[in-house]
Amino acid sequence: MKTRVETAEKEEQTLTGVDRLISNYAYHNQGEKAIISRVKPTILKLGGSVITMKEKPFTPNMEVIRRLAQEIREANVSHLILIHGGGSYGHPLAEKYNLTAGYAEPSQLIGFAKTHEAMASLNKLLVEELINSGIPALGMPPSSFMLMEKDEVHLLEWRALMKAIQIGLTPVLYGDVTFDEKKGFNILSGDRIAALLAVRLAAKRIIMATDVDGLYTSDPKIDASAQLVRYLKLEDIERIQVRMEKPRATDVTGGMSRKVLELADPIGRGVEAIIVNGTKPNRVYQALTGGEFVGTRIAKT
Repeated sequence: MKTRVETAEKEEQTLTGVDRLISNYAYHNQGEKAIISRVKPTILKLGGSVITMKEKPFTPNMEVIRRLAQEIREANVSHLILIHGGGSYGHPLAEKYNLTAGYAEPSQLIGFAKTHEAMASLNKLLVEELINSGIPALGMPPSSFMLMEKDEVHLLEWRALMKAIQIGLTPVLYGDVTFDEKKGFNILSGDRIAALLAVRLAAKRIIMATDVDGLYTSDPKIDASAQLVRYLKLEDIERIQVRMEKPRATDVTGGMSRKVLELADPIGRGVEAIIVNGTKPNRVYQALTGGEFVGTRIAKT
């Protein structure tokens, strides 16, 4: 008869990606499965182009950050997880030191440190405004509990995150430079984190706050005839993806096209995805409260 360990090892050989993470977590943490089933969080991703001046290095958009903090407070959503992008803080440094390629030479190490510190400083600004608005926000650097391997998240230590959610804190994560088993280090985008958490925690929905109103038939920043797509089914993602813009400003994580591809997995598992314009007042509030909103809703069917 096979032992429990032998059985688990055999099952793991047939799993990849997110499914492997789910299997490993369930195997080692049976006691927290009931908590996960009750929580079903809302995940709000604030794009770097929303909370920073993306064309001006290391420049936060404090007016937008303060407004969003108020909208989030007024929406009063329970079990909320916030994630933010890098914008003008993380992307220029990651590109300068070629961090997405992994560790190649010692000169990159200072780039690793600078990129992480820049992202941590942006996270601190956002967390401070959330706290000032009455939200019990807690900054949580993903590099401290997520490990990658060959561009995929390989290992996560979930217990601190779960405990924060359980007691009523609002975790605030961010795209980060993190360690990679094969490459030494790598860039873990906020979009990837949002999609992963949505699957792992069986989220109700993911709200992506960007600097455009949603998905369009073409790039609205250069095509005046572009039309907003209000509703999209999972099967339509690949069709519309080929017409999306490539990022014009420095963005080592792939822009809107990559966002939509990251959303495919959670949507396929029944998580609703919403894309709204975070630079416009009340759009995030409307999406959080479940009311009518201007944007794009993406569902499995």
